[in-house]
Amino acid sequence: MKERILEEIGKVNDLKASEINDVENIRIQYLGKKGLLNDLFLEFKAAPSQEKKEIGLLLNELKIAVQDKIEALREAVVSEEESGVEKDDLTKPSTEFTLGSRHPLSIVRNEIIEIFSKVGYVVEEGPEIEDDWHVFSSLNFPPEHPARDMQDTFFVENREDGNNAVLRTHTSSVQVRVMETQKPPIRIIAPGRVFRNEAISARAHCIFHQIEGLYIDKNVSFADLKQNLLYFAKEMFGESTKIRLRPSYFPFTEPSAEMDISCNLCGGKGCNVCKQTGWLEIMGCGMVDPNVLEANGIDSKEYSGFAFGMGIERITMLKYNVKDLRLYFENDMRFLKQFTSVY
Repeated sequence: MKERILEEIGKVNDLKASEINDVENIRIQYLGKKGLLNDLFLEFKAAPSQEKKEIGLLLNELKIAVQDKIEALREAVVSEEESGVEKDDLTKPSTEFTLGSRHPLSIVRNEIIEIFSKVGYVVEEGPEIEDDWHVFSSLNFPPEHPARDMQDTFFVENREDGNNAVLRTHTSSVQVRVMETQKPPIRIIAPGRVFRNEAISARAHCIFHQIEGLYIDKNVSFADLKQNLLYFAKEMFGESTKIRLRPSYFPFTEPSAEMDISCNLCGGKGCNVCKQTGWLEIMGCGMVDPNVLEANGIDSKEYSGFAFGMGIERITMLKYNVKDLRLYFENDMRFLKQFTSVY
């Protein structure tokens, strides 16, 4: 029987089975639960006791021989399949492979970071779920201050001590954490996602991105602030860009200002984008209020500083002339694939 089985398997081998499934069928035929060898082992139970040792050795020898023969056949089939695989024709035209691109907000974010990194600013980040102290109180927002209403805050948890957990409304909270843990001189930028409870429209969204800057050292003046912002505007929008600063109000800076740039579309002559004014507002800024410095452990008599903050969506809209803020969040590939960058 051993010779007959091995001869039958050998005939299959001579036929050069083309699929591994053929080998599996052979294994099932001889070694499966309903296979020939299994039937022999069932008959073995009825063999006379004095013959079981000899028959058992012969059966095991048969089983091992069949297993080895089938395994050799399996390896031969696999080797044949591997050697017979058609090689790729390198002369054929390649399949088009579409490269992805960065999100426009990421492109502009990285560009802004690169610009400020050239003049010594380092990137700092902080948690998006913050407490009242880091978002408001340490930045000169008293509990009853009306400026708190300007923020349209998402409250996460009301705490008994009043230091409620909130989704940060600005990345100024990162500035606070830096002032708490680092000694001047401080020169940082804080990019990140912020949240405000606002109706979603073409010009507003409940989720957006900011990048804020902070510089604290001895003898820092408003002139330093102006020169830093003029440098940024020229690097971001072109050498011919002009800036103007208009008086404004923020609880954490004094004096405070809004910064406009000359419209890069009309060159300051007036168009629909700048509403015929020739100017586009891009950020708020000012000298850090002494109360903020003192609240965060910095001697306001020895040190001074300035801060500024801008919306990345706003800068991106101006850079790429995007008119609807919602496009940034819809993940429409037709929109996203228009943007390319080295960043």
